[in-house]
Amino acid sequence: MRFLGNIEAKTDAKGRAFLPATFRKVLQASGEECLIMRKDVFQPCLVLYPQSVWDTQLDFLRQRLNRWNAKDQQIFRQFVSDVEILTLDGNGRFLIPKRYLKLVGIEQEIKFIGMDDTIEIWSRHADDKPFMDSEEFGKALEAMGTGE
Repeated sequence: MRFLGNIEAKTDAKGRAFLPATFRKVLQASGEECLIMRKDVFQPCLVLYPQSVWDTQLDFLRQRLNRWNAKDQQIFRQFVSDVEILTLDGNGRFLIPKRYLKLVGIEQEIKFIGMDDTIEIWSRHADDKPFMDSEEFGKALEAMGTGE
């Protein structure tokens, strides 16, 4: 399952958005029926996880966290507590709850960014830009290639 691309869209007055057709096709081809939404841990954006990807993330966390450690329980609780389970309607729309819109500063114009196995939703006017400038990006790739 590979979500790729950068697609601009809008939410309606109720906070509904159409999942871009290219992403809907990927979901349908993989047999996924619902998405899990949560705020990103690091950035002011929302992340949509197909159910199977979400389940893998939870399994990964559970393997790394000790159920009998208070701090580990807080980490797990925080990760899973504020999620929304989404199902697309017949038109391919889903509702972004108002608390999420506020949390990441989305007013109406949004940007869907395919992140391989997840989809990010950004405000089109986000102060925290989702991309590096070209020079910084090139240097980061170069460093990866040399192992520095």
